[in-house]
Amino acid sequence: MPTYRDYFAEIKKRVKEATPQQVADLLRSDDVQLADVREKDEWNAGHVPGAVHVPKSFFEQWAEDRIPDKTKTTVLYCAGGVRSAMAADTLQKLGYTNVISMAGGFNRWKDSGLQWVTPESFTPQQAERYSRHLLIPEVGESGQHRLLKSKVLLIGAGGLGSPAAYYLAAAGVGTLGIVDSDVVDQTNLQRQILHSTDRIGEPKVDSAKRTLEALNPDVKVIGYRERLTSANIDRILEGYDVVIDGADNFPTRYLLNDASIKHGKAVVHGSIYRFEGQLTVFKPRPRGAADSDEFGPCYRCLFPTPPPPELAPSCAEAGVLGVLPGVIGTLQANEALKLLLGIGEPLVGRYLLFDALDASFREVKLRRDPGCPACGTNPTITEYIDYEGFCASPAEWQAEHDAKRGAKVTTAAD
Repeated sequence: MPTYRDYFAEIKKRVKEATPQQVADLLRSDDVQLADVREKDEWNAGHVPGAVHVPKSFFEQWAEDRIPDKTKTTVLYCAGGVRSAMAADTLQKLGYTNVISMAGGFNRWKDSGLQWVTPESFTPQQAERYSRHLLIPEVGESGQHRLLKSKVLLIGAGGLGSPAAYYLAAAGVGTLGIVDSDVVDQTNLQRQILHSTDRIGEPKVDSAKRTLEALNPDVKVIGYRERLTSANIDRILEGYDVVIDGADNFPTRYLLNDASIKHGKAVVHGSIYRFEGQLTVFKPRPRGAADSDEFGPCYRCLFPTPPPPELAPSCAEAGVLGVLPGVIGTLQANEALKLLLGIGEPLVGRYLLFDALDASFREVKLRRDPGCPACGTNPTITEYIDYEGFCASPAEWQAEHDAKRGAKVTTAAD
């Protein structure tokens, strides 16, 4: 009868090994996948920088998700080299073409004086709260820690800002800034889910703070009870990673666009009108930065100047289906999470249009305008402009709307 020693000896014949120093040399290349197959408590005590955690107890189930490229050089390690050799044999059977087990494992790596790190940890309550994120390879522990350190600024605590803020807080985005000078009104409650009947007359930023911090105590909410202007936008924008545009007027949109170019901030733009919603990510090239495929058009590439008042209705004038901002605002939160985590394909250069009446999505490609006055080759708008007077009365707008529907430019409802 074969013994365990015989069994392991046969595995060692099939598996390629490398010393810790040889592995360190390999890791200087970008074309290497590194995986730690030890258990959770061992990983928490310290691991090799750049490794992904694929514990031996779940190795077969998790390997193809966490070590996705079967053609790359794949290095595995455990504590002493036994479990990693077995795991390497498994990967070869799964079709991985170049698998290496680190001889001597993590113990020999440390004894060789090579670098290792201790991971950030979660409290037991956090581990339970974010457990569904931790199971996703594209998020995992490192991604959740990144979210907890991230800062998102929301322009508006209204129809779009409410669902966006709610889901970002639930996801564990550590700091949410909310800019809104308004108070809660009865007409808001049909769609603005951050607020409630007993808060009518309360500043929206205060109401939002109460709701979001009750939902997730990990989240810090900073309220700015002021309108965004050229005098305060630099102060407010500073320090945030991503901006969600839930503005209800064109002056704010253009000001935010120009400031985002100056500060190099991505803006997740949403707008709603009756039954129609629109969504994109504006990530224009910051002034002075080298050109790159990661950059796309800005708001002024689409609309170089604000429209006349009669084509800029608010939801108080045109109306909006209550659930529509929930759809678009949630998609804005999704785009923000993708940007923060560096995953997926953000809607840069893509304009997503949603029709609530037939539940259809349509995508339009957007291109940068080399002649754009804000982000083009030779920009002419280099200072902030406080546009005024872009609010039409309901009667004025309705009279023009029927005649000029083909020229309509959608505005975000609050």
